[in-house]
Parts: sequence; C-alpha cells; structure tokens
Amino acid sequence: MSLVTLSDVLQPALTGGYAVAGLVTSGWEDMRAYVAAAEAENVPVILQAGPGCRAHTPLPILGKMFRHLAEGASVPVVAHLDHGYTYDECKQALEAGFTSLMFDGSRKPLQQNIDETAAIAEMAHAAGISCEGEIGFVGYSGGETSAGTDPLEAEKFARETAVDAMAVSVGNVHLQENKEGRLDEARIRAIEAVTTVPLVIHGGSGVPVAQRTALAHGSAICKFNIGTELRMAFGYALREAVNRDPARFDRNSILVETHDPVVAATRRVLSAMKGA
Repeated sequence: MSLVTLSDVLQPALTGGYAVAGLVTSGWEDMRAYVAAAEAENVPVILQAGPGCRAHTPLPILGKMFRHLAEGASVPVVAHLDHGYTYDECKQALEAGFTSLMFDGSRKPLQQNIDETAAIAEMAHAAGISCEGEIGFVGYSGGETSAGTDPLEAEKFARETAVDAMAVSVGNVHLQENKEGRLDEARIRAIEAVTTVPLVIHGGSGVPVAQRTALAHGSAICKFNIGTELRMAFGYALREAVNRDPARFDRNSILVETHDPVVAATRRVLSAMKGA
C-alpha cells in the first residue's frame, strides 16, 4: 500500500463512524511497531513526527523512514508532521516527502492563526497533500493550561483556512500519564454543529478508552493523537530488557525486545477506535 494523505484516511472515518490513530513516533523501533500493529488490526495508521522526534532525527531522514515503512505496508500509512510551528518547517516536511502537515498556530491571535494556517494549507493542497490546523490551545500536564476552543471561532477557522482536519481544545492535555481526564462532550457537539471538518484530539493518551471509543463511533472526532501511553510501553519494555542482563551492551539485541510489547500496546489503542 502506498503512502496516503490525511484526507485519504479521515474522510472515510468521518462517514464510516470510526477514528484513526495519530501515533507519535520517537524513532525507528516504535514507528516499525506501529505499522506492524496497524497491519495486525487491518487499519490505517498516521505516523507522526513531533518536535521531540525532529530534534533527535532530521526531517529528511524521518521522511525516508516513513515512506520506507509505508511502501512495504499492507495498510494505508500517512506521513504526518505534528506541531509544525513555522512555514519553513512545514515546507521542509513537504519537500522531505511528508503527506500531511500540521501547523500549530494555536498560541497566536485568531486572525494570525487563520492567515498563517491558510497559507500552509494552500501550500499543502498545491502539492496534493493534506493540512491540519489547531484552534484553541491544548496545554500540557503539569505545565501550560489549555484554552478551550470557542465554537464560533472554530467555524471561522475551518471556513477561512480550508484545513482538512481541525485540532480542538475540549478538555484534553498533552503528556498526561493517566486516563483520568474527560473530554467536554457539550463543547464537541457545539463545534460539530457549526463545522463539517474532521476533528482531532491531541493528548489522546489522557482520555479514558471508553470515551475514545464512544466518540470515535459517534462524533466528528476522526483522529486521536496517542503518544505518552505508547512511550511508556516502550520505556517499560526497554527497562525490563536492560535489567534482564546488566552485562549485555549490544543495543540491537536490547532494542529488539521492545518490539512485541509496543505492538501489543498499539493494537489495544487501534482496536478501541476502529470501525466494524
């Protein structure tokens, strides 16, 4: 299956009543496990390169890694830039072979966010790829607080930017290690009432699985970003592998032992939001 765009997987999700997982990658080991899990569940997957990943591995390298995995996969794979903060960074991702650009202007005044997101959406669409924008800042566990998305601002943002997906702030936070948060369903319904664009939840790890499933099957939320809970699964598996034999130093023999646990954790994430 060749690489696909974000719209290629989210539009069927919108009409079919399910959601697709945007899985935040850190390196080769987890992105390979994510694709293996998607193949096992027979669902599409969105591989996401966020700021932390990009600080470790250059965008052109990530683009080649994503494309290599997609070309050998039996399911659709999206190569997605997560939280691009500048036009130039988004342009670099496009040139590196990404098929989806997420521009995050959520900290900026509304009109500036609209104008900058619209320019990136125009660039993406001219190249035949997708664009995700964010309206309403999504904060961080133990850090900056979220600013809830105003439905009327969301309608204006969606209409004037022509984004293919819209990330919203509805009680979600990034980097939450437990699932004690809950999304504000009334706010979600208010946004749905004035927009038709597929909605995205960043910080999906903090959302209870039952609520993820219910919203995947019964709302316009078509994409849940999942990072923290899979990083935790990788970290636990890595720690166990290292501690199993303190004298072992070959990184490849250690890292290979993270594969099956991460695949298993990812399959649980994917199965909770897939269609019938």
